[in-house]
Amino acid sequence: QVQLVESGGGLVQPGGSLRLSCVASGYIFRIDAMGWYRQAPGKQRELVARITSGSNTNYADSVKGRFTISRDNAKNTLYLQMNSLKPEDTDVYYCNALVLIPGSAFATDFWGKGTLVFVSS
Repeated sequence: QVQLVESGGGLVQPGGSLRLSCVASGYIFRIDAMGWYRQAPGKQRELVARITSGSNTNYADSVKGRFTISRDNAKNTLYLQMNSLKPEDTDVYYCNALVLIPGSAFATDFWGKGTLVFVSS
């Protein structure tokens, strides 16, 4: 019904930057909140940043001042600008969207398959 496809991950040196993108497509009436999460092997998935449909944002303390989340509602696209990357930012990053499907009474959570960010010298 709804697909989320992330891109932009890769290998970067400490102190470097990456920009993640997530495009939502499919049977979409409206996208409410969207967010980026990350997960390392054997650990729980954690919130990185989240943005509402009105562009209110919140960030994990560990990324405040370094990461910026944004969205282009016309393109159903979510972004994460990551600056001053650290080795501890190495994780698989997942896109999440709360989507209202036409004909549904409630919005549903959808997830992308993830993109790997690897920070290493």
